[in-house]
Parts: sequence; structure tokens; C-alpha cells
Amino acid sequence: MNILHIQEAAAYIRGITSQPWDVLLVLGSGLGGVADMMTDAVRIPYSEVPHFAVSTVASHAGQFVIGNLKGHRVAIMQGRVHFYEGHSMDKVALPVRVAHALGARVFIVSNAAGGINRSFGVADLMLMTDHINFLGMAGNNPLMGPNEDSLGPRFPELTIAYDLELRALARAVAIEQHVSLQEGVYFGLSGPFFETPAELRFLRLIGADAVGMSTVNEVLAARHLGMRVLGFSGITNVARLSSDEGEPPNHEEVMAAAPKIAPKLQTIVLGVLERIRA
Repeated sequence: MNILHIQEAAAYIRGITSQPWDVLLVLGSGLGGVADMMTDAVRIPYSEVPHFAVSTVASHAGQFVIGNLKGHRVAIMQGRVHFYEGHSMDKVALPVRVAHALGARVFIVSNAAGGINRSFGVADLMLMTDHINFLGMAGNNPLMGPNEDSLGPRFPELTIAYDLELRALARAVAIEQHVSLQEGVYFGLSGPFFETPAELRFLRLIGADAVGMSTVNEVLAARHLGMRVLGFSGITNVARLSSDEGEPPNHEEVMAAAPKIAPKLQTIVLGVLERIRA
């Protein structure tokens, strides 16, 4: 991790908008509409921020939208960069670390995921209760190398990666607003490919409910910094556990499901923000 890169990126953003942030919100594929609800919004393309990588995924706008939302100063990442695009884990984690440097102490993250749990359907929303960071356990994660003690401990503790109070707030909002909310474990892989049936059966066997190509290393960086984390997976396709089950997945299917998921996610995120203590 490069502390100078964090400081320079934060200084650039602070020169555009100096008010401290409360919350960082990362929106996955096709789920960027919450940014339109902000007031006094400032948009900063990633391409303008020193040391930031730019997403090559067509559905990711690639910008910060910073403004006021439900009583908080919120920075929304419209789109993220992925390890599969060829970026280092430091680049994947940099926006989270910069957000923390600018004051954010709450991190709300979402992603598009394939549903492994057979009770899940397309357009379901899953509250992340835990994750399995397959890449991270194999040594590809943003904490590799010398530790920067000013950011966090050498060995961060992850038994409660997803904040219990924030999860309780999400459940309460879902009940009050009559939003169906699944819960489960997210499995983070590198991509950029949809998994084989044998791989998916393996993931189900070891406890995964949904699988995707992002999020886990952003969460690792956030927890290293001591941030409180709340995570959601939008189920955009149902995983094929055999080659003759259903139709093969594709990115178009992901994008078609996103508009059905977005209202559920927006309702819960806005409700949580109304109740949150940042």
C-alpha cells in the first residue's frame, strides 16, 4: 500500500470539495441510480484523480458523486475497478482508503452476483452476512507487503466483517418497507468468466450462497481501516449446477436484472442512512 498515493488522491479531492465525508457507497453493475437522489452533488471522474485506475466495464460510469443524502455527506462510487481488468489490488483498494482519509467511517457496498443458494431467484437482494475471499486467501489481496501502521494493524480481525448493527438496521428497513431480503455468504472470485457447474457445486459445498467478481478485497481494506461495513448482493442470474440446467449466463442477463434489483437496494440503503450513526 502506498500512503503517498492515498494522500495525493485525497488532497486532490479535498481541493474540489472540502467538506468531510461520512459514508462511502459503492454501487455495482447497473445499480448507480442512487446518485441521482443526492443534493449539491459534485462529480469527479476517476480519470482526474491522481493514481486512480479507470474501469473498463461498460456498465460502470467511473466517477465519484459526492453530495448530501439523508443527512449525511456521502461519496458514491459509480462503478469500481476490478482485479480481472489487470489492476493491482492496491488500485482496487485505493478508493476505499482515500474515502477513509477524507473522513468516511461507514462503507456500504453492493455487487451483482450469481445465486448459488437454490432458494434464490433472479432479482432477489441478498444481505451479506459473511464472505469467502478465495483470492485473498491465496495471497492476492491489498494487505500483502509491508503494513502501514497508520492505516491499520498488521493482522486485522474479520470474524464480524459485516457490522451487526448495520445489518440489523437493513433488516428493520426491509420489514417496514415490505422489501424481500435474502441473507447469505458471498464468494469472491477473480473472473472475468462465469464459473463451471463443477466449480459452482464446490462453492455450494463450502457454504457460498452467491458468487461474484468484486467486493471482498474492498471490504478487507475497509476493515483494515476500522470502517463499519454493510454489504448487498443483487442476484442477477441463477448459477447452473449442471450443464443441462437452464440457459448459460451472460453479462446482458446481469444488466437486465439490475433495474429490478435497484428499487429494493435503494429503499434499504436510504432507510439505513436515515437511521445510521456515522
